[in-house]
Amino acid sequence: MIERYTLPEMGAVWSEQAKFQSWLEVEIAATEANCRLGRVPQEAVDTIKAKASFSVDRILEIEAEVRHDVIAFLTNVNEHVGDAGRHIHVGMTSSDVLDTGLALQLKRSVALLRTELDALAAALRNLAGEHKTTEMIGRSHAIHGEPITFGFKVAGWLAETERNRTRLERLQSDVAVGQVSGAMGTYANTDPQVEAITCEILGLTPDIASTQVISRDRHADYVQTLALVGASLERFSTEIRNLQRTDVLEVEENFAKGQKGSSAMPHKRNPIRSERISGLARVLRSYVVAALENVALWHERDISHSSTERMMLPDVSVTLHFMLREMTAVVQGLGVYPENMRRNMNIYGGVVFSQRVLLALVESGLNREEAYRIVQRNAHTAWNTTGGDFRANLEADPDVSAKMSADQLADCFSTALHQANLEVIWQRLGL
Repeated sequence: MIERYTLPEMGAVWSEQAKFQSWLEVEIAATEANCRLGRVPQEAVDTIKAKASFSVDRILEIEAEVRHDVIAFLTNVNEHVGDAGRHIHVGMTSSDVLDTGLALQLKRSVALLRTELDALAAALRNLAGEHKTTEMIGRSHAIHGEPITFGFKVAGWLAETERNRTRLERLQSDVAVGQVSGAMGTYANTDPQVEAITCEILGLTPDIASTQVISRDRHADYVQTLALVGASLERFSTEIRNLQRTDVLEVEENFAKGQKGSSAMPHKRNPIRSERISGLARVLRSYVVAALENVALWHERDISHSSTERMMLPDVSVTLHFMLREMTAVVQGLGVYPENMRRNMNIYGGVVFSQRVLLALVESGLNREEAYRIVQRNAHTAWNTTGGDFRANLEADPDVSAKMSADQLADCFSTALHQANLEVIWQRLGL
């Protein structure tokens, strides 16, 4: 559950303290910019840097009276800096502080997410490398298809995680955008150079053409990208859940000493972390619509987006951070059972090798329709039959023995062909 999440880094990024601290960074940077342009005395900047502070409780106390969060913040800051405070917020509007401060939070949030995604990629790389040749059955429509390896399956997860790493790298740049353009965004009461210098100090890029707010397509991109990463984690966790089913049991989440799976059934060992990840992915997706609807604001600005973002942006950030930690822990502790994989792959006498037998019969001179009929007949006789044995059926079928030797038939049940070209995957991923 989320309440068991005891890692404070992401929560701290989205705390009230961090929000107001980001506002203060913006205000100080803008004052420094005006100083560099000769519009604010250096002594005032020095005083502001030395004395500027705030109290969350005091800001909330003031806001209860003035009903304006930025005014309450500035009032409290001025209580600390005295007369030098008249040089703060010159030519700026509230959204310059709100949106640029939010950009700092978003940038820091993505940095933390990238760290966790790197850890997951490393765990997947280790798991894929360890099981390059661990044979198992591949499935389509949840039905046995043909042999693969577990390493090959995990390689697909790793490739997707690498794409998500690229997405977050791009996202960190896209959200790191600030504005100090004043009311309506026209720079009427401030100089564009103030914006440029402020953003440089803060490690941001000036928005190309803001209105009174930074356009919310950037924030929608943030939420959608986090939801997409969450969807990847759900794909991995859903696969683990399916492979842990009692009648499959090819992998299993780590079951800690003293852990209990059911209040009523002592035998239960449940994939609870993977289920948790699957459930939280739904929470991330649920915010995508709200993020997209925030893009359409009235004219140059309204605040219909802000109430949503106060809930949405912290939630999606903390939730994905938690999910990444959970997924990495699952991968690192995953139990893999090669014997069960081999057992499942060879059920019913290896019916999953039917394509190899089909092709061998065609190569022997039979037309494809006739060869298909022979193989399907023997496969269906074995399928879902107690003691059913596809290979034994073929060995006893005169239509098969007339076209293939025992050695040729045996070759059809080798997995070597299914692994022969996987090296190209390992090379692409550096495994």
